[in-house]
Formats: sequence, structure tokens, C-alpha cells
Amino acid sequence: MIAVGEQIPDATVTFMGAKGPEQVNIADKAKGRKVVIFAVPGAFTPTCHSAHVPSFIRTKDQFDAKGVDEIICVSVNDPFVMSTWGEATGASAAGLTMIADAECTFTDAIGARFDAPPAGLIARSIRYAMLVEDGKVVAVNVEENPGMCELSAGEGLLDVI
Repeated sequence: MIAVGEQIPDATVTFMGAKGPEQVNIADKAKGRKVVIFAVPGAFTPTCHSAHVPSFIRTKDQFDAKGVDEIICVSVNDPFVMSTWGEATGASAAGLTMIADAECTFTDAIGARFDAPPAGLIARSIRYAMLVEDGKVVAVNVEENPGMCELSAGEGLLDVI
């Protein structure tokens, strides 16, 4: 897993723009900015839906006060699912950016991929949250169990920054 002090890699991800899916390099989104990137194993899955995303909606003002320019939620799902999930959770209305890493490009590049065949989760991301300043990781919290959401919750990341 990517560590404090490392640069986030160039990786193309997708978000739902005004005219449909749009691609962006996630390293470019972080260049010259302070961003939070958090990842979930899957949109609409229980812990992701009821705990992880709501924690960042709840703490968005506190991140804003710390100078965070953008909070990005990453999941190995398609951009249509991420857009609908952002609407369903209120994340989009709260100002969170919902990013699809459908090909696992970013997730693989930072060493965050896992598989859980019994749960039907193949090529997914472990649950983490990181603060990135000008492309460099300055804090990262990783959950040992994908069903847990404590260290990687908004409050957990705020505790270390």
C-alpha cells in the first residue's frame, strides 16, 4: 500500500460529467492542491453505504476548515454506479467527488487491490483514507478488515491531520 511521503501515481479514472463519463488523471487532480482520497470496496455495499461515505459528508466542513480543496471517493465500480450512489447517499450534493476506478488502474498502482470471492467482490479496493498535498501522501489510514470503518472514516483521518 502506498505510504506517507510517496507521490500518488498517474492513473486514469472516470467521473460522471455534465455530458456523461469523463476521464481524468488522478495525479493531475492532486497537483498543487490539498485533497482527501478515500476508497471503499463497493458502492451500495453495507459499510460503505451506511458508514464510510456518510462519515465524509458529516466531516466535510472540518476538512474545508483545514484547507482541503476536494474530497474524492474512489471505488472499483463504473461511473454510472458511482454517480447514482453519490445521489443516493447525498455525497454529490454535499460536494464529494465520486470517482470510478473501473479498470482498477489507480487501486493497483497504489497496492490497494483485494479479492473476496465469497462476498462476490473481485478486484476491489481495500478501505482507506489519505490526505494528499501537491500529489504527495502526507497521511494514510488503512483498515485491516474491509468491513470496518474507523481509521478510514472522516473522523479517523481528521484525528491524524
